Amino acid sequence: MTFVICLFLVLMQFLWKYIEDMVGKGLELKVLGEMFLYASLNLIPLALPLSILLASIMVFGNLGERLELLAIKSAGVPLLKTMKPLIILIIFISIGAFFFQNYAMPKIQVKFYSLLISIRQKSPELDIPEGVFYKDIDNYNIFVEKKNRKTGMLYDVMIYDVSKGFNNMAVIVCDSASMRLSEDKLSLIFTMHHGQQFQNFQSDNLGSTKKSEDFVPYSREDFKTKQMLVPFDANFNRMDDSVLEENVGSNWVSKNSAELKFSIDSMNLKMDSMNLVDRKQMKSYSYLSFRNSYDSKKDSIERLVPNLEVAPMDTILNNKSLEIRTSILRNAVTKADNNTNEFLFRSMSKVGTQKAINRHWVEWHRKFTLSFACFIFFFIGAPLGSIIRKGGLGMPIVVSVFLFIIYYILDNVGYKMTRDGVWIHWVGMWFSSFILFPLGIFLTYKAMNDSVILNADSYLSFVKKMFFIREQRHFTIKEVIISPPVYKEISNNLSELNNKIDFYLDNYRNMSYKTYWFDSGYDNEFTNIKNGLESMLNSLANSAEIQVLKKAEEYPVLISNQRPLEPQSTGAKIAAYFIPMGLIMRLISRLFEKRLNKDLVKVKKLNNELQLIIERL
Repeated sequence: MTFVICLFLVLMQFLWKYIEDMVGKGLELKVLGEMFLYASLNLIPLALPLSILLASIMVFGNLGERLELLAIKSAGVPLLKTMKPLIILIIFISIGAFFFQNYAMPKIQVKFYSLLISIRQKSPELDIPEGVFYKDIDNYNIFVEKKNRKTGMLYDVMIYDVSKGFNNMAVIVCDSASMRLSEDKLSLIFTMHHGQQFQNFQSDNLGSTKKSEDFVPYSREDFKTKQMLVPFDANFNRMDDSVLEENVGSNWVSKNSAELKFSIDSMNLKMDSMNLVDRKQMKSYSYLSFRNSYDSKKDSIERLVPNLEVAPMDTILNNKSLEIRTSILRNAVTKADNNTNEFLFRSMSKVGTQKAINRHWVEWHRKFTLSFACFIFFFIGAPLGSIIRKGGLGMPIVVSVFLFIIYYILDNVGYKMTRDGVWIHWVGMWFSSFILFPLGIFLTYKAMNDSVILNADSYLSFVKKMFFIREQRHFTIKEVIISPPVYKEISNNLSELNNKIDFYLDNYRNMSYKTYWFDSGYDNEFTNIKNGLESMLNSLANSAEIQVLKKAEEYPVLISNQRPLEPQSTGAKIAAYFIPMGLIMRLISRLFEKRLNKDLVKVKKLNNELQLIIERL
């Protein structure tokens, strides 16, 4: 179901993209139906990954929403085992997608592009508008003031005929005219009534020598009825498939993986031979070749006179006459220009070959990326559906379209970088897979461990911690109290808690660098204080006295700990001895340390106030 929906969506996108090439050309329904069939088959690689993503989110979202997934997990069946039948199905789908890309797509693409090019080259239906010049007939501009749509007659017609060249342009003006196609649909027959024709007799060669004020001969013809034959091919001429298959600039669409690899090897061999010839030619045309050959065969004069000093080139050139110097420089410039033009022409051939190699690599990798994309999207959609626990077509469509847009953008970036030769081919074509594959592993891991990755409360709690936003305690009077607090025990606990706070503040108010990383007594003291405080407040939550509950709400929520690493652990030792890192972490922890000390002083104060309230009770 989702595959049909996704294929319909991408087909509508194709229709809006090419609608101008198909509308207004009088195409038969058979041709349009064939066009949509090939377009649908050609768009399967785009629709299949999206449909797998949407279907997997819907399936596991429905299971989670109806608590069936919870029942399966409660029975001891892990999520990965629940996914096992579908994993096998996706493996078969991925294998089928590869064979479809490798063997069916080359034939489909040839049919699709040849038909699309034929439709684009088809002439539009002739519909001359009123009051404007019509230019869709080659070499003719037609102006019609008014026309009768029932009879097809055109009134106040003006025709500019430049089929014989602009200098020999003919202008026809008539009161009325009618037109019809010839039987072979290769020409338009214009029948004009009561008009005149003006035509120049100036040739292109004569026109270039004559001045603008010279007389230009022309002819004038008055007619009551005149017929004119205008070339206009209204037939649908279908391009042969072999044109695409034999064209070097587009034949990669018609090849499977083996043929693509063979063509790439052939073109690489051609590029290597061209580079080898260019290097030899550059060496033969350079000054270095003469110098190297001169060094290898020492001149007899140099052997006889080892200290001979050769005059600089500029001095030798300046001693020549002006005519000889001019001739030498002109020959040098001419030779340099010839070499530049020759190497530029050869480089253009190599650039075209390299572009063809890049396009072949693009098609070769596409045979495999579709199969891998199907596999990745299942491992994104299935765990994501089990996490969000929303079925139907609402939330799954939103999530899947969002993820697919990301995949589509990444895939297009990689494709264009590979096509233009910016990135190496395997990096560009697998770029989207490199990004999304870790996401699939992460989501699968989180779903197997029942993560709250999409729980808004967890993110809200994280934001509060980041910006030091305090959590507030809330206590309400319960209608039914099973175990009311024993105030005498609470009073003793308060005194004991104050003693623990005093001991902690005396020993750990300002910890040294060594104590921070190696003293484990801090954690024990702080844990005892935190557990004692929470135990006492849990007992007070069952109180029926509103003043006790109000006072209990004033107690701050203590942080879990202020040290990121357990003291005396391997990580703590590394951080302690690696002074820059340990010092930075210690300075950051000072913020939490000050906050904790302030909270403990406040807790001690509230303990004394709560002690007075309990004594009154």
